[in-house]
Amino acid sequence: MNWWLVKSEPDAYAWATFVKEGRTAWTGVRNFAARNHLRAMRRGDRVFFYHSNVGKEVVGVAEVVREAHPDPTANDGDWSCVDLRALQPLAAPVTLEQIKADTVLREMALVRQSRLSVMPVTAAQAERLLELGGARPASRARR
Repeated sequence: MNWWLVKSEPDAYAWATFVKEGRTAWTGVRNFAARNHLRAMRRGDRVFFYHSNVGKEVVGVAEVVREAHPDPTANDGDWSCVDLRALQPLAAPVTLEQIKADTVLREMALVRQSRLSVMPVTAAQAERLLELGGARPASRARR
């Protein structure tokens, strides 16, 4: 199982909306590096949901339930999306400030490539985010 992070502005698509819907196609990605990350996602991979712009914090965990397929919102080009299912909120959101200050997390792509909307997360970073967020460890997260 791999870990990823996706970013969304809460006024465009918030965690609460995702939870209410339960499942969504992660569409609209128009960056080649982010698209390639979507294409690398596998069913069962876990995904951190990050509120960008407003809040700037990791707020929940999702799961990839359908691997990369053509993005129906793309009018031209070779763009992909994946389907995600909301799993659990973090008990305590993990802020960008906390991430930048943490020795395990400060090397995350979120810090180094701040404009990227889809990015990989290492196993060590995932465990630390879960710990800071008061969530169950990755090995015991709900399937």
